[in-house]
Amino acid sequence: MGSVAVCPGSFDPITLGHLDIITRAAKVFDELYVVVLNNSSKKPLFSVEERIELIEQVTKIIPNVKVDSFQGLLVDYAESVNANAIVRGLRAVSDFEYEMQITSMNRVLNDRIETFFIMTNNQYSFLSSSIVKEVAKYDGKISELVPREVEEALLKKFNNEEEK
Repeated sequence: MGSVAVCPGSFDPITLGHLDIITRAAKVFDELYVVVLNNSSKKPLFSVEERIELIEQVTKIIPNVKVDSFQGLLVDYAESVNANAIVRGLRAVSDFEYEMQITSMNRVLNDRIETFFIMTNNQYSFLSSSIVKEVAKYDGKISELVPREVEEALLKKFNNEEEK
C-alpha cells in the first residue's frame, strides 16, 4: 500500500500559502487528496464546486493530487480513501494550539491515521483566505498572494457583486 494523505481546508479561496503546502506534501506522499470542507457554519464567497474547480486548475501540474469535498468527520473521509495521513499547514504558534486539539481528537476517533504538520514558508506566514478576500474586495493588489486563476475569479466575483 502506498502512502495516501488528505489535506483538508476551506480553501475559500486557495492561496499561494495553501499551494505551497500542497506542493510540498505531494512530494512526500504517493497520493494527496486536497479536500474542501463543506462547513455549514461559514458563509463562503465561493461555492464548494467553484473551490474544487479553482484547486483543480492550480494543481493540474501535480500528477498525484486529487481534489474532492466532504462533510462530516475528516477521519471518516480519510478512511474512505484509504489515507494513512492528514496534512495540515501551520503559519504561527496560534495555529498550533488549535491544530493540536483537532489532531488529538482525530487520534481518539481513529489512531491509525497520523497527522503531519508542514510549516509554511515565511513569505506566506501572514496569509489567509480571509485577508485575501478583504484586500480583493477593495481592489487591492493580490497577485503575489494567490494564483492568477484565483485572482481572476475574485475580481469577477467582486465585480458581479458591485453590479447588483
